[in-house]
Amino acid sequence: MNKVKCIGILTSGGDASGMNAAIRAVTRSAISNGFKVKAIYRGYEGLINNEIREFTTEDVSNIIQRGGTILKTARCEAFMTPEGRRKAYEVLKAQEIDALIVIGGDGSLTGARMFADEYNIVCIGLPGTIDNDLYGTDYTIGYDTALNTIVDCVDKIRDTASSHNRIFFVEVMGRDAGFLAQNSAIASGAEAAIRTRTTPTSSTSSSSAAYARRRVRVSSLCRRAKKTVAQCTTPTACAANTPNTM
Repeated sequence: MNKVKCIGILTSGGDASGMNAAIRAVTRSAISNGFKVKAIYRGYEGLINNEIREFTTEDVSNIIQRGGTILKTARCEAFMTPEGRRKAYEVLKAQEIDALIVIGGDGSLTGARMFADEYNIVCIGLPGTIDNDLYGTDYTIGYDTALNTIVDCVDKIRDTASSHNRIFFVEVMGRDAGFLAQNSAIASGAEAAIRTRTTPTSSTSSSSAAYARRRVRVSSLCRRAKKTVAQCTTPTACAANTPNTM
């Protein structure tokens, strides 16, 4: 493996707050240590299409407070093919990029691992996703901001819910992980959180749907009976603690 002299950086997949701060940190740290930095626009798609230019410290000034990513982002199915990765490697060599830093989620870092395995190129992944579903870190880049955004929105929704004496169901993102759903429910004082950690079967899916409908019907009875949140957080507990009169 050759000595690393030039580093490429890209953002891929869904954007997340904090990506710009990561771009700034990588760029300035690398330049201060004598490396060249080349920015790759629009993720792996930009890598394949050679949308690359050299970055200076001035290029990352005044971006730390901005959401999204100044490098833009895109999903690239071509990179998931051997031909696409071969073209990306040829572009890297033509640009004299010796190492690649990828800021993204599970799919983006999976692509980086495959790329590194096939072409023996240094790839470093920074976990950038609001889903918080990547191993090896307590919180991914963007997760905390997404969580606080949900709590802020729920605070506003609660005003309307209270005014009309209704229950609101709030659907949040998170892909197959339940971190946003669970922790935003706790932080916002939700009555219940409905989430799944595995792919639901037809039976579990229908059971969850039935539970959701039941919660709507019995919520007012629970409030009049002064039930606690802990008593009504699962279908079993709900059934056990619900008054018989409907």
